[in-house]
Amino acid sequence: ETSPPSIPLLQRAYNHAKTAHRGQCRKSGEPYITHPLGVADIIADMKLDLPSLVTALLHDTVEDTSVTLSDISIEFGEEISRLVDGVTKVGRLPFSSSEELQSENYRKLILAMARDIRVVLVKLADRAHNMRTLQYMTPEKQRKIAKE
Repeated sequence: ETSPPSIPLLQRAYNHAKTAHRGQCRKSGEPYITHPLGVADIIADMKLDLPSLVTALLHDTVEDTSVTLSDISIEFGEEISRLVDGVTKVGRLPFSSSEELQSENYRKLILAMARDIRVVLVKLADRAHNMRTLQYMTPEKQRKIAKE
């Protein structure tokens, strides 16, 4: 359960993400903020700690908006900045073949787990939420995401 002192931090993270994603929409037409909220809901169901919840809310801000890791570090501290950076890095890098991509995905997950398991758990929650909203994607995009 979330303790009362953590509520202001969660509210700040939500406001930060909502402002950063302002004007962005999901394929469903919903405001983009519904995705970080969905990921945070999964993290809450897993009963992870406060930094994991905050990371879930902020996880796409560095990748999809003008927010920088420095901004996250200043506003939310080094631990959360490191977690957001880890979640961002686990999902990056292009590859020439699907076998190479799959192999690299496993390698990145193992490295992230070695550093901080929370990075992997937030990334898996991110993927799980994306899987729940696949119906708004083209069949080709659905297959690509499902194979990740």
